[in-house]
Amino acid sequence: MYELEKKQMLRACMRLKEYQLISLTGGNISLKMDDDHYLVTPSGMLYEEMVPEDICVIDHDCNLIEGNRKPSSDSTALVYIFDHIEGVNCVIHTHQPYATAIGFNNDSLPACMVTLIDAAHARINVAPWTKSSDIGMGKLCVEYAGDASAVIMKHHGVITFGKDLEEALYSAVYLEEAAKTYCMARIMGSVPELTDKEIADEAAGWVSYGQK
Repeated sequence: MYELEKKQMLRACMRLKEYQLISLTGGNISLKMDDDHYLVTPSGMLYEEMVPEDICVIDHDCNLIEGNRKPSSDSTALVYIFDHIEGVNCVIHTHQPYATAIGFNNDSLPACMVTLIDAAHARINVAPWTKSSDIGMGKLCVEYAGDASAVIMKHHGVITFGKDLEEALYSAVYLEEAAKTYCMARIMGSVPELTDKEIADEAAGWVSYGQK
């Protein structure tokens, strides 16, 4: 089932490694195919060793429909996000270091760079800590997402999401770029913030960006 989408997920996994957003077996990628079919990466496997058959097909109750691997331990949280954020068909969870570092001493990451605004649309809120492999991670993501397509999970990592795999991937990559730049800028001093109008104007330009 869903052979093409499984291959696309594996390519996205390698992009996450390329940009150093995941290490070893950390994090996961999931896709919503319909209201009772979801694709999710397996639990505890090295991404570079995965093949399409390792991607798990689960139902809404996280029962395994197809595959021989154990699905991600975050599956219940991922399905919760799909259920409660309209239009989301892909969720990516990483442990990316710079964005996670922001969460230790800040309540949010300002919309401080054009790429962050373009891909994630708004200020990125920091959600309180919750243990991994718990539906609470999904509930907090929904609660703290606001207008952005990403949430930083305190002491844990990042969740990004979008209408498709590309949107969620861009959000994760550009969030880390912005977080790294913000951390460096904070060392040198205060970081000026953009106005709400400036952020809205920049976000509007993303609609026509790229090739159609």
